[in-house]
Amino acid sequence: MSFTNPSKSSNGYVQTTAITKGEQASDDVEMHDFTATVADKWQGTLADKRDMVMLGRSQVLRRNFSFISILGFSAVLICTWELIFANLLFALTDGGTGGLFWGFTVTVIACIFIYLSVSEMASMSPTAGGQYHWVSEFSPAFCQKYLSYLSGWLLAIGWQGAVVGLSFVAGTIIQGLITLQDTSYEPKQWHGTLLIIAVVVFCIVFNTSLAKKLPLIEGFILLLHIIGLFAIVIPLWVLAPRNPPSVALLHFNNGGNWPTTGVAYMVGLLTALSSMMGFDCSVHMSEEIKDASNTLPRAMMWGVGLNAILGYIVVITLCFTITDPQALLDSPTGSPFIQLFYNVTKSYTGTNIMTAIIVINLVSAVISEIATASRQIWSFARDDGFPFSDFLKQVSPGWNIPLNAVVVSFVFGVGIALINLGSSVALNAIVSLTMSALLSSYMLSIGCIFLKRLRGEPLPPAGFSLGQWGMAINITALGFLCAFFVFCFFPIATPVDATTMNWNIAMFGGITLSATVWYVVTGHKKYRPPVDIQNRKF
Repeated sequence: MSFTNPSKSSNGYVQTTAITKGEQASDDVEMHDFTATVADKWQGTLADKRDMVMLGRSQVLRRNFSFISILGFSAVLICTWELIFANLLFALTDGGTGGLFWGFTVTVIACIFIYLSVSEMASMSPTAGGQYHWVSEFSPAFCQKYLSYLSGWLLAIGWQGAVVGLSFVAGTIIQGLITLQDTSYEPKQWHGTLLIIAVVVFCIVFNTSLAKKLPLIEGFILLLHIIGLFAIVIPLWVLAPRNPPSVALLHFNNGGNWPTTGVAYMVGLLTALSSMMGFDCSVHMSEEIKDASNTLPRAMMWGVGLNAILGYIVVITLCFTITDPQALLDSPTGSPFIQLFYNVTKSYTGTNIMTAIIVINLVSAVISEIATASRQIWSFARDDGFPFSDFLKQVSPGWNIPLNAVVVSFVFGVGIALINLGSSVALNAIVSLTMSALLSSYMLSIGCIFLKRLRGEPLPPAGFSLGQWGMAINITALGFLCAFFVFCFFPIATPVDATTMNWNIAMFGGITLSATVWYVVTGHKKYRPPVDIQNRKF
């Protein structure tokens, strides 16, 4: 195989290599084709350099994440047990304690299959582009460019919505804590907006001035993620009354007035799903991970396992200690778990401390979400997928982070937060896009690699390979994803009006239509799909 010598550029591109006619294609690369704008110690291993040449990229970001730090990054960002507490209102309304336990069980099983599939693709192509890159690489040639383009848009907007969504949850909890201790307090929308902006600004500092220390910070937060859990559940184990197992695990609630309890269970299952979805976050940091093709899939699956265990501890605790669900749902705090903490501890101080742990962990998760969202924007921009891509894909010298993309994430976050001043319904509509965007990106990427397996087409080598089980794991993952995708558009309760409607379907359709129109008008000319850039040939 012969390669052209790539030229270094600020947007991270390496010129596409040429394979001599009649020469057998392979993944062997010439190391003189590797280019970087970072010091040697940040360039990663020989395998990382080979991967970058194969992907057609130049190393412009620092590889300073190890296994532990990227495990902390993903486990903290997903914040499984924290979100189970935060979204308890929805779980108790649709499903009850039985729905929470069995919904989480189904979610964990589904996530094992989903992220086994994602981990394999990450091992094949460890790139910050993630799903939109894999769609480009594995989908049929006639539609790969458009599907990849659409995936990139959905992922970028979805992760931006996640930043504001988690900030909004943290702010809402703070308002609920104030309400508990001052019954005269009336939560205002502008209060929530200011809290969202405060969280985003705080987290932007970590993603700019403290960016070099981010791996160390993630390791520390991982400890808080684990230790904080037991600081909360131990008081509940000791002080709270108990439900019998028949009530804790088999009592289902249909507070949303759905036609059947089964439908209520499926709608409530989304609470558990939202607490375990998004482990592709570490994929978008792959160009900052040492030995990414091996470290990334291991960290992802360890993250799924760790968060599943911590999540089960909280789920079982809640199922056995919530003896009067309706009283928690009627709490003036708007957050049933805050009322639960107070009912059990009979102490404002104890409630404050337990709630503060959750808020701190949620804010820490936003730090990771901004990093993920900015890398997704940067990666898609270097393939000219966005308007103003030349600005978005720049990596500032000395910073070695996509600073412009981080700034855009900040502006986008503040902009969405300001929408809350006019309508919280509009804010929730934008935030709700995160779930459908992630699910659709998984469906597209896993569906494409499943199709290649079905056709018997060759797949790239992978250090983390599913082997002969790949097809079964892929199709099982797709089955779960299709069901989740349908129910993610359901509202929490019926009947529905403009304020209680789940506008996710409108946002998803709007982004899909907008991306398609932009693709037809100009995107198909400018966008360079990853499969046209990389040096791997079959």
